[in-house]
Amino acid sequence: MAEERAKSLRSKRIFINHLDSYAAKNIGKYLSACVAGASLEEPIAEGEEEDDKSVQEDTSFSKPKEGLFQIVGTLSNPNGEKLHFPVETYKISGRDELLSHLLECDIIVYNITEDESQIDEASWAASALHTELERFESPKIFILISTVMTWARSKPLDPDDPEIPFTEDDYRRRKCHPNFKDHISAEKLVIKLGKSNKGRFSTYVIASALPYGAGEGILHTFFKEAWLGETSALPVFGEGSNYIPFIHITDLASVVQNIVDQRPRTHYLVAVDDSLHTLEEIIKCISEHLGTGKVQKVAKENAFLRKDLTQLNIDHLLVNLRMEAVFLKENFNVNWVAQTGLVENIESVIRDYKETRGLLPIRICVLGPPAVGKTTVSELLCKHYKLHHIKIKDVIAEAIERLERLVKSAEEEEEEGEESTENWQEILDGVKENMEQNGGRLDDSYVIKFVREKLKSMPCQNQGYVLDGYPKTYEQAKELFNLEEGGEEEESRGKVPNFDKTITPDYVISLDASDEFLKKRVINLPEDIVAGTHYTQDRFLRALLTFRDLNTEDETVLNYFDEAEIHPQHIDVSKDDDPQYREVLKHIIKEVGEPRNYGLTPEEVAELELKAAEESLAREAERKAELERKEAEEAAERMARWEEWNQRLEELKRQEEKLLEAQSVPLRNYLMRNVMPTLMQGLNECCKVRPDDPVDYLAEYLFRNNPDLE
Repeated sequence: MAEERAKSLRSKRIFINHLDSYAAKNIGKYLSACVAGASLEEPIAEGEEEDDKSVQEDTSFSKPKEGLFQIVGTLSNPNGEKLHFPVETYKISGRDELLSHLLECDIIVYNITEDESQIDEASWAASALHTELERFESPKIFILISTVMTWARSKPLDPDDPEIPFTEDDYRRRKCHPNFKDHISAEKLVIKLGKSNKGRFSTYVIASALPYGAGEGILHTFFKEAWLGETSALPVFGEGSNYIPFIHITDLASVVQNIVDQRPRTHYLVAVDDSLHTLEEIIKCISEHLGTGKVQKVAKENAFLRKDLTQLNIDHLLVNLRMEAVFLKENFNVNWVAQTGLVENIESVIRDYKETRGLLPIRICVLGPPAVGKTTVSELLCKHYKLHHIKIKDVIAEAIERLERLVKSAEEEEEEGEESTENWQEILDGVKENMEQNGGRLDDSYVIKFVREKLKSMPCQNQGYVLDGYPKTYEQAKELFNLEEGGEEEESRGKVPNFDKTITPDYVISLDASDEFLKKRVINLPEDIVAGTHYTQDRFLRALLTFRDLNTEDETVLNYFDEAEIHPQHIDVSKDDDPQYREVLKHIIKEVGEPRNYGLTPEEVAELELKAAEESLAREAERKAELERKEAEEAAERMARWEEWNQRLEELKRQEEKLLEAQSVPLRNYLMRNVMPTLMQGLNECCKVRPDDPVDYLAEYLFRNNPDLE
């Protein structure tokens, strides 16, 4: 009995190709947490789901369950991110080596929906395994995950009723999209190979709908564009009236699990959810729940201009196909995550999307006395974390501008015979009248309303914000962040406020400095910066006095955050009076952590690398120019010194010549007076006598007739 139980709970080994691709990674991760045979049990009812979770939580610290699937496979990028769910990944050098690994596995799953190069490998793997049937130690299952695009050009089942959906029973009548001929060939081959010996080698083909979830697959481009909010409307290619089959990636993984556990008789299955939505409905839903709520129809050809969409992606987005997974619903125990489709489950899908990609908003509130540097620090934080800078003055200006636009659009609607649901003109008049009565300032009720609307906006909900210097009082904070309690009495002081977690800051930064430091800082500001601002002497001193008065009472704005268990981080900026606030920023970043948004795109990385290269080249050129300049200066200096030295040498020569000339005058006079007459006489005598040795004769003559000897 023990041996039989051990055999039944033996961990089955599942091979999946390209485990680091979107679909394979999520399918592998799902299966790695599944026990073999688990899908044969009754699915969990919706009301029992919470109880089951609590049981799982209670047993989470016990030993790992026996019989979990062991996931192995290949990688498309061996040097990429390390995966933790597979027990082993292979670096294949040849197909013989790959076959040996496939023979070690009980289930082989090949996904050909993302990389067309895998179609040939999948076909070869199925054929190679089929030729090795006799070597199988146990029966094997081969599952090919294909795409519904092999049905894209199928003729309607009833020409008079084109809305009748296709099912698995119609797979022999399917006609593929021209770009998916290799896919349908692989499907036919896999089905054929599984017919010869079903007991030893079972093959299955899954015609998968467009997968989404846990990062969103090819819909990610729309999710990212909506989340970033850089465009006013998401694009809908063409009319957007085409119906696209969808399935959540976890539901697709559950279909694979059911095939492994049940080994059904039907070998061709359609994996789609129960939704029936057009491309426009899908994009509109994404835009409404993650972006501006607007869509814009563009020509189909525009899809080919987008770098983030491949030909394969575009083909899927433009398909018009109605499918129904009858066999799945009638025979499988699929624990559906989104059976009703993306639109009905958009909130959970978006939540999963943000968690998977780490796109969590960062909400920061920067407080402190006037001139302490709140705006400068806020701008630095916004730049570092890519957040939205919330300044009260800008919020009010935007709100008034929006009201003016709404008033104008309401007037246009009235001209067309439509009635406006809101009296925007009355609201706008009330705001302007209030500002006139308060000398250009707005009452707290209006300010809080506008700030709350800003914090509730999609950009702030997606990326987060830095709230600059607001709220200033306990009451403002309470009215801005507390949830409405339906007229109930305010909770007693000291209890945690019932605040709105979607807009309340996660981090509160209190910049501190003494009055003397702040006054000195304002005094040292240039006159052109101070003029017309709140840094003028009277306005600044009043503002500073007001701030100190508000923060000496028991109910300060910092007390509110303390009660909400959002403990402010106090930073004394006077300890390091750095205009760049480097140390302050470093402290805040250490507290808040890393950014929680999209990193740089490949284009931005390339642009930064190009900019860095240009800066490096510029620095090198500058260094080279500086070196050449110095060398030129040194050469010019050497030349000037050389010329100066030559001039001095010439002058020295002239002086020496003059000195020699002056020194030679007495000698010349002596020679002319005493030597030359005798020498001339000797030469004349020598010419007359013409001796054999004239020189000796002349010397003898000069010696004999030397005047000194006489």
